[in-house]
Amino acid sequence: MKQKIVIFVRTINWEYTVTGIVLGMVAFGLFVLYDLNSVLWKRRWMHPSFLTGCVLLLLSTVLQICSALKTVQINVSFIIFFVLALISFGLMIYTLFFALPFEKTYMETDEKPQVYDQGMYALCRHPGVLWFFFFYLFLGLALRPSHMLRNGMIYSLLNLFYIIMQDFWTFPKTFADYGTYKEKTPFLIPTRVSVRRALRRKLIK
Repeated sequence: MKQKIVIFVRTINWEYTVTGIVLGMVAFGLFVLYDLNSVLWKRRWMHPSFLTGCVLLLLSTVLQICSALKTVQINVSFIIFFVLALISFGLMIYTLFFALPFEKTYMETDEKPQVYDQGMYALCRHPGVLWFFFFYLFLGLALRPSHMLRNGMIYSLLNLFYIIMQDFWTFPKTFADYGTYKEKTPFLIPTRVSVRRALRRKLIK
């Protein structure tokens, strides 16, 4: 009986892992679709694809957390890493949805937006990617021995490919003076100069 329960739990965990990977890949496909639409087609009905992708990625993560919590041990290590994951998640949400004017960034296609280089976006050109990586890193460490860490790193790799596309193709075509922004702001890793500039411009308003 005990062996059957173990096999059942492993089966459920595997199904959630596969589902998580598939949903994650679909989510990033929607992110790419959002960029393509923003530059090429400008169809208003397709513009919420970014938000839809976020919902799918969140659903994928929640499914995997629910699966992992069946086997994870709640101890000091779990609490520390889980709190760090929550902090990283909060910073990521702030960076993506509150540090930028939401409607002009995610819900409109008829105007060419200006580059926003204040706060978090003075640190580097893609600060949300940093918090995304740390969120899945800490979450995966908290939920060991589940597959969350591995899947989170897969998501982070997909995210890296996505922002490379944005940096070289999408943003130069959709944002005014993006070339100037690239010259003065690092791609992903903050520098001493960019940290000082971000602090002068209020990292979190």
